[in-house]
Amino acid sequence: MADIKKEQERDELHKAIWSIADDLRGAVDGWDFKQYVLGIMFYRYVSENLTNYIDEGEHAAGNAAFDYTTMSDDEAEGAREGLVEEKGFFILPSELFCNVRKRADKDENLNETLERIFNHIEDSAKGSDSESDFAGLFDDIDVNSNKLGATVAKRNEKLVKLLNGIGDMKLGNYQDNTIDAFGDAYEFLMGMYASNAGKSGGEYYTPQEVSELLTKLAIVGKKEINKIYDPACGSGSLLLKAAKILGKENVRQGFFGQEVNITTYNLCRINMFLHDIGFDKFSIACEDTLVSPQHWDDEPFEVIVSNPPYSIKWEGDENPLLINDPRFAPAGVLAPKSKADLAFIMHSLSWLATNGTAAIVCFPGIMYRGGAEQKIRKYLIDNNYVDCVIQLPGNLFFGTSIATCIMVLKKAKTDNNILFIDATKECIKVTNNNKLTGTNIENIVGQFTSREEKAHYAHLASYDEVSGNDYNLSVSTYVEAEDTREQVDIVKLNAEIKEIVAREQFLRDEIDKIIADIEGGQN
Repeated sequence: MADIKKEQERDELHKAIWSIADDLRGAVDGWDFKQYVLGIMFYRYVSENLTNYIDEGEHAAGNAAFDYTTMSDDEAEGAREGLVEEKGFFILPSELFCNVRKRADKDENLNETLERIFNHIEDSAKGSDSESDFAGLFDDIDVNSNKLGATVAKRNEKLVKLLNGIGDMKLGNYQDNTIDAFGDAYEFLMGMYASNAGKSGGEYYTPQEVSELLTKLAIVGKKEINKIYDPACGSGSLLLKAAKILGKENVRQGFFGQEVNITTYNLCRINMFLHDIGFDKFSIACEDTLVSPQHWDDEPFEVIVSNPPYSIKWEGDENPLLINDPRFAPAGVLAPKSKADLAFIMHSLSWLATNGTAAIVCFPGIMYRGGAEQKIRKYLIDNNYVDCVIQLPGNLFFGTSIATCIMVLKKAKTDNNILFIDATKECIKVTNNNKLTGTNIENIVGQFTSREEKAHYAHLASYDEVSGNDYNLSVSTYVEAEDTREQVDIVKLNAEIKEIVAREQFLRDEIDKIIADIEGGQN
């Protein structure tokens, strides 16, 4: 019954989002539409979150009739300082989502009203511990954009539709939902527009099944962790998957990530709030991780999960400081300027706790190419940091058919072997893409945990075997693909051919006799 209810809630939510998309069709393209929907959803969320927090406190104190939404702004001001300290932000009653929505269709300056309120919410956190978490959060929701309409009146008409559409979403009591409504809406929107991501928003979307696999690999044997980190966190889906699987209360010191794209960085912070992660439990930074890492004071991390961009350019040896950077120096060489993949690996390894695990999606080329990349692999293998390499199926990700790999790193291995898993068949086909099912994920994690040999699926290679293969880490080098061609019995086949040849000779002889009889009759 719970599963049926969950799917009903999810379907309702998705229909509501499609309905808003239909209302705004032609006004904004998919990527921008996502920004507006998420931004207004976030505005609704923080309004309701604050209102519920205040109301519950008053009701518990015996004031059963209290309703923050009906309070005057002047009265509410007295609670500002305490609420900012506790919640990280403050919203006046008149500026709450529900009250702005009530007045929206009569507000000729709705765009200015919303812009002012968004600024007020961000400003409320200034000077407090939550300032960095709220600064610029609404920057991508341009309520004065021509994309919403050529005139103020047309823009406001679209904004009213947005407020009503999101206000009508049956999100219910956030804690009572069987689905994570805000998070699910976010993932649905990401999926809707992931194919536009590269050209429109710089977003790289990791399907939630891949997120689940990475997270489960990284937390094997752990019921709780100190903190989790993603050096290329995008919209935060990998970090939040750990919150879902472990329970956010079991990630003691919180969620850390860095993202170079400012739009995606804003979405990641919004996503943290939408998943009810408190402002004091996450730290997301906006900088280039490889040349300007922002969490030096927070490392090491017990769990690192990441799907960094594939084969992007970076400064490499053009920057003379990087070869002495403690993250990269141990390998004695930097990843090539045209392919930063192994720089992300070295960064993650450097910031990994001694008892930690890093699970990282990789471009397959880094497993076998020569030059500097081979030298870095040699460093990783000689020092026994590579725990497992998993070959994934192709077509798992939006916008690319590449069959990626997962590299699992550990600093305190109990043996010096490397497990290779060929998971290329662990998927089902859904339209044009492949998808990992729950069973596929269980199979891969089970094989990873057992570290057992399994024909055509997994091989536990010794250090000597890997070093003897020139430090090649391609799964196909170690796991022999199953020959699915039909087995041919040569002896039986030869007998059948002999029989066919004999029969053919017999038929020829018979034909020759018939021809001879015909020719004899004619004479």
